[in-house]
Amino acid sequence: MAFLKPPLSVDAQIDLLQKRGMAFPDRDRAKHYLTHINYYRLRAYWLPFETEPTNGDDHVFAPGANFDTVLATYVFDRELRLLLLDAIERVEISLRTTFAQHLADRYGAFAHDEAALFSDQGVWGISQGELLKEYQRSRETFAKHYRDHYPELNTPPIWVSCELMTLGHLSRWLKNLKLAEDRQRIANQYGLDERVLVSFAHHLTVVRNHCAHHGRVWNRRFALRFTPPQKKPKDIAATFNPNETQLLYNTLTMLAYLLDLMSPNHTWRRQIHALIAAHPEIDTALMGFPADWRQRSLWKIAA
Repeated sequence: MAFLKPPLSVDAQIDLLQKRGMAFPDRDRAKHYLTHINYYRLRAYWLPFETEPTNGDDHVFAPGANFDTVLATYVFDRELRLLLLDAIERVEISLRTTFAQHLADRYGAFAHDEAALFSDQGVWGISQGELLKEYQRSRETFAKHYRDHYPELNTPPIWVSCELMTLGHLSRWLKNLKLAEDRQRIANQYGLDERVLVSFAHHLTVVRNHCAHHGRVWNRRFALRFTPPQKKPKDIAATFNPNETQLLYNTLTMLAYLLDLMSPNHTWRRQIHALIAAHPEIDTALMGFPADWRQRSLWKIAA
């Protein structure tokens, strides 16, 4: 099928959206933002305001659709991504440290080079290849130090190697540990069952990639869900939403739990509350938030 759609100027984009029923309280303001934010990037934020097609047009807005609301939703999503990146960074650094410390204590400085410690040898080989590539090309001072002083090493010790692993790589190393006992000892640092920690680490790689590449997280259904805590620890299981496991609420809840363990004086929970309060136009149910989320244990704020 031939592609026949012509390119549209910003003014023509606004005219088209108005024709379909979107209100523009300030056309000049809308023109400014559409000049700097791609029409198709914003489209993901106005899709919830579209209604059933009429007169053959499959992009008709429901009454009340407003460009300013769309823009506010976009801003909310951007600020939410920044908060997610802040939390994920802290979790990633902690998990690297715990992973390296456990392997070093139990198996020695080069545990990651021992194929027998890992279940899938093919995956282990891929992980080794990724690590070697990162080590050889890294410009970090510590990597250069080891390359210069220990040229005989294939990879540096685990406490150095872990700093060269991306979250995705780390998640794969963790999942591929042969003994459930090893995974559980790492998970014990966070009071979790190892299956929960492994699945959450994998899930976080997807969430982080969306954030790092400026992708939408508000109302996104994540294909890769994680296993929420059920038995360990018992007192937090009721905070999760078992009915919306693909939406962001459970991710945020797990991050709040982990930050409580890693950074007892963190303000991240308050920042999430403040962000949602600053955007009353946001329907939090589209992110999986239960109606009573503020009263659930992990989201309560001390007076």
